[in-house]
Amino acid sequence: MSLLELKEIHTYYGHIHALKGISLQVEEGEIVTLIGSNGAGKSTTLRTISGLVKPRRGEVLYQGKPIHRLPAHQIVALGVGHVPEGRRIFPRLTVEENLEIGAYLERDRRVVQERKEQVYALFPRLYERRSQKGGTLSGGEQQMLAIGRALMQNPRILLMDEPSMGLAPVLVDFIFETIKKLNQEGKTILLVEQNARLALQIAHRGYVLATGEIPLSGPARELLENPEVQKAYLGEG
Repeated sequence: MSLLELKEIHTYYGHIHALKGISLQVEEGEIVTLIGSNGAGKSTTLRTISGLVKPRRGEVLYQGKPIHRLPAHQIVALGVGHVPEGRRIFPRLTVEENLEIGAYLERDRRVVQERKEQVYALFPRLYERRSQKGGTLSGGEQQMLAIGRALMQNPRILLMDEPSMGLAPVLVDFIFETIKKLNQEGKTILLVEQNARLALQIAHRGYVLATGEIPLSGPARELLENPEVQKAYLGEG
């Protein structure tokens, strides 16, 4: 049984058919990446999983049980964390307050404090900025905060949407090293990423999404060597 499975998902925005029957699986302990051009439906896929939009047809299964009709907060409580595109931190709240909001379902203050310490150990820069308003952080620091906020609920699977967007190369490398570290520590990750090469280099498997459908999927190494993928997404050929 897969940790996460999408079965023939059709998602619409009004009359726009954004996802056209996509199916994918994420096994426990994997990094799975979803690559594709802008507008292909990658963010919609993550939003559908996390309950921010509802599919019109199909099923989202988590640990074998359907979750696609549940409200978003119940999906979070089951262990599905979401790092959204654009970070979406609370700019007027401090770093510390942003992190505590991430643990809003946890009532034990000792557990909340332990998780904050774990986030600060992962991102020492956030500890240095813990009293600073989120909106005054750099882009890289805001991305760290978005990841840290998602980790505060101790998710079993982490949905990550374009974590390298707008970051300097040195910070991109740091974020990808962090993703690998989280996976090595036991987090399952479904990664949407504009930098297809980097994503496929750290992933176990990948899916190519094109205009709401999945024409290609397989081991990440095979996709890296696929001439169609190289031409369309890796700038080769």
